[in-house]
Amino acid sequence: MIKTDESRRELIDLANMRMPYGKYEGKLLIHIPENYFIWYKAKGLPAGKLGKQFEQILEIKINGLEDLIYPLIRK
Repeated sequence: MIKTDESRRELIDLANMRMPYGKYEGKLLIHIPENYFIWYKAKGLPAGKLGKQFEQILEIKINGLEDLIYPLIRK
């Protein structure tokens, strides 16, 4: 059960994560175009939590699962 709650929190955090710098600064990661994450992956993802979130968003976009993330965005 703890793992489920932790996973749920991570998914909510992912849905509400904003790009901290660059061209898309301030945009929710889920609203950034897929090809940006493909480019970033080829260039080298950032270390740590942000890099992991980039990978997760890319997988979500590649598999067309964005509609699972949208309801988790805080208004």
